[in-house]
Amino acid sequence: MTAGVRRACLGAVGILLVFGAAQLALWAGGVDQAVFPLPSTVLSGTVDVLRDGSFWTATVQTLTSWAEGLGISVGLGVPVGLVLGTLPWAEYAVRPLVEFLRPIPSVILLPLVLLTVQDSSRTEVLLIVFATLWPVLINTIYGVGEVDPLARQTLRSFGFGPVAVAWRVSLPSAAPFIATGVRIAASVGFVVAVAVELVGSGMNGIGSYLVQVEGGTADVVPQLALALLAGLLGLLINAVLAGAEGRAFRWHHMQTAAADSV
Repeated sequence: MTAGVRRACLGAVGILLVFGAAQLALWAGGVDQAVFPLPSTVLSGTVDVLRDGSFWTATVQTLTSWAEGLGISVGLGVPVGLVLGTLPWAEYAVRPLVEFLRPIPSVILLPLVLLTVQDSSRTEVLLIVFATLWPVLINTIYGVGEVDPLARQTLRSFGFGPVAVAWRVSLPSAAPFIATGVRIAASVGFVVAVAVELVGSGMNGIGSYLVQVEGGTADVVPQLALALLAGLLGLLINAVLAGAEGRAFRWHHMQTAAADSV
């Protein structure tokens, strides 16, 4: 049994134990099921949601906006990060602005962006870009800063210009850090996408589907079922990207492990 399979099995056992403990505690405590439904009831509601074709349509719409926003962030963050990481004076000049904008929650900007863009889908994509750009940008800058200076100087001594040095040395060396930034940005972007759909008007996706399912009723089971499904979807996204990152940059993890053991 590989280490990955072992961790997955232990995680599944942990989830089952928590599920069983919650089921037993709520059942034995006589808690009002309208307020705190049993986990088994939530699972039953999850199955009902999965049978609804509208849920899958909403999921595709959310993932489409998420993928588009994440792609734009990578397309912007990586080149800009390479430039800022290569030119320290530029990074010092831009850093205060980045640190000022980065903590601003994207959802707060929803009314302003919607008023400016006047298109619900474009608004969602722009807010995803705003939220996901920073992890990609900062990790790219950090990765470029970790590039071996000797490798860059060697390439320059052979007559290669700044662009060639960035393409042949900086980008490959910073790639593991960029991949980590993309993985973090992917999780953040998914959360922002659902949140924007939830509070925005005229939008499509999982968040708006939740509003429609709730419909002003007091039944919390569909809400919890959708929260469970959204969490599982986010977990799947992170697992896929983490697996791809581990396979693509196994050499980096081996070097890091070797350095830590010294």
